Amino acid sequence: MDERSNFIFPRGRYYGEFKPENVVFNANLQEFTQRVNYICNLETSGKISPQEAYDAIKALWKQLRQSKRELNIGDPSSS
Repeated sequence: MDERSNFIFPRGRYYGEFKPENVVFNANLQEFTQRVNYICNLETSGKISPQEAYDAIKALWKQLRQSKRELNIGDPSSS
């Protein structure tokens, strides 16, 4: 990533149990939080309506939940 991308989309280190699926989910979770932050800022500044913000965040949540399922995160039978 170039310097501008690192500024706009900062990534934190992962400190949990190192498994590829955990690292991927952590990256997805960080992207989710960044996007929710942008949506909240757009709504707060009046650029989008509260309903648009809600719908966008709900769609992002569904994507994150699907990612969790696909990676079998938190599934006791996958251990």
